Amino acid sequence: MTPGRRQALVVRGGWDGHQPRETTNLFLPFLDDHGFRVVVEDTLEAYEDEKLLSQTDLIVQCWTAGDITPGESAGLAAAVRAGTGLAGWHGGIVDAFPADPGYPLLVGGRRVPGAPTGATQLITPAPEHADHPVLAGLDAFTVPAEPYWVHGDPLNDVLATVTFDADETRARPVAIPAVWTRRWGRGRVFVSTLGHDLADFRVPAVRALTERGLLWASR
Repeated sequence: MTPGRRQALVVRGGWDGHQPRETTNLFLPFLDDHGFRVVVEDTLEAYEDEKLLSQTDLIVQCWTAGDITPGESAGLAAAVRAGTGLAGWHGGIVDAFPADPGYPLLVGGRRVPGAPTGATQLITPAPEHADHPVLAGLDAFTVPAEPYWVHGDPLNDVLATVTFDADETRARPVAIPAVWTRRWGRGRVFVSTLGHDLADFRVPAVRALTERGLLWASR
């Protein structure tokens, strides 16, 4: 590793509908410009490479669905507990590895499939976190993509929410976490439910908070 440079490990794959390669490619120049040496892996076997993980300051994961082995899952969790940051967006982080019961404890939430959703979402920053480096200067904004209904961990710091209106099933409107941060051991975790595909990242606020989240999560 080049002295003085941090290392980012980008792990991407899973369902192609979320464009894991195309969306992660958007952020490779950004990471390079901010002093990271970037390693890209298209296999989850990277999570069992203890030497690689010990040298990694930030893991950027974009892997929707799929299966993770117990060894890979344990390696990822151990790296974060030891101080490696973890960051990701949309299905690549909250809809990954549905058969692994421990994974939601690491990232702080899980998408709940089947919830009725709309075609757009209004993202509202949490006033109590207005000065958080991920949110600073951002007002409410709209994203032309369906929102995720997620079950979140009470240890999360919820930075922004999306409101689901009342309907024939839901008795009242409810604000669901859309962006959050958390600590897990010595590591930082950044999660955004935004970023379905390249179109989402054309919304300036989505691109900005994602870039800030990557930097915040890094060791």
